[in-house]
Amino acid sequence: MEGKEQDVSLGANKYAERQPIGTAAQSQDDGKDYQAPPPAPLFEPSELTSWSFYRAPIAEFVATFLFLYITVLTVMGVLRSPTKCQSVGIQGIAWAFGGMIFALVYCTAGISGGHINPAVTFGLFLARKLSLTRALFYIVMQVLGAIAGAGAVKGFEGKTRFGRLNGGANFVAPGYTKGDGLGAEIVGTFVLVYTVFSATDAKRCARDSHVPILAPLPIGFAVFLVHLATIPITGAGINPARSLGAAIIFNKDLGWDDHWIFWVGPFIGAALAALYHQVVIRAIPFKSK
Repeated sequence: MEGKEQDVSLGANKYAERQPIGTAAQSQDDGKDYQAPPPAPLFEPSELTSWSFYRAPIAEFVATFLFLYITVLTVMGVLRSPTKCQSVGIQGIAWAFGGMIFALVYCTAGISGGHINPAVTFGLFLARKLSLTRALFYIVMQVLGAIAGAGAVKGFEGKTRFGRLNGGANFVAPGYTKGDGLGAEIVGTFVLVYTVFSATDAKRCARDSHVPILAPLPIGFAVFLVHLATIPITGAGINPARSLGAAIIFNKDLGWDDHWIFWVGPFIGAALAALYHQVVIRAIPFKSK
C-alpha cells in the first residue's frame, strides 16, 4: 500500500495544472499565446481610404435589413392570428429574434464584427474596440437597414393591416410604468452586450480555439432569453435601430410616445456592460504595465 501511495503522489505532482482556475486564471495576462490588442483610436484617417471601412457598414445595413424583415414579419404573423395557439406565439417571436442574430452574427462577424445593433456598437466603442468614425458609420447604416426592413414588411402586409397590427413598434405595455420599461431595456441590453464581450474576448479566443467559432451561439441565445422576459413589458427593444425603424414606418403616436426609452435604456445597459467587463471581469484599469 505504501508503494501505491507513493505512485499516486508522484503521478499527482508530475504534471502541472494546464489551465489555471479561480483567481489564478485572471492573472494570466502574460501568457505566451496572448497579447492585448491596442485600443482603437478615436479617429483614424487612413481607414477612410480602405475598402474594409466601407464594406463593413454595408454588411451592417444588409444584416439589419434582414433582421427587421424576418423578425417584424414574425411579429405580424402572431398578431394577425385569431388565437396564439394558431401562431408561433411569444416563444416563436423570441426564437425569430435570437435565431436571426445567431445566423447574421455568424455571417457578418468576419466583415464588420456582426453588431446589427447600435447599443452593441456603442458598448464596443466605449471599450475602444473600434474608432468613433467607424462606430457612427455603423449606427447610421444599421438605422437605415432597419427602416428598409420594416418598410419591406409594410409592403408585404399592406398599409391597413400593418397599421392595425401596430407595425411591430415597441411601446410600454399597459400595466407597466415608463420606469418599468426603462429598467427592462437596461437589464436586457446589459445581458446582451455582456454576452457579446464575453463571447468575443480576445484573450479567451487566443486560449480556447472554439470560442470564436461558437461566439454567435451564446449571443443569439442571450437575445432569445431576453425577449422571452421582456416582450410582455416593452416588446423587447434592446436594439435602438430595430425600435426606430419600426417606429418610422408605423409613424403613429403609439410608436413615438415612449420611444426615448428604447434609446436611453439600451445605451445605459451597453455602457454598464462595457464598464463591468473592462473593470471587473478583465480588471484592465488595475493591471500593472
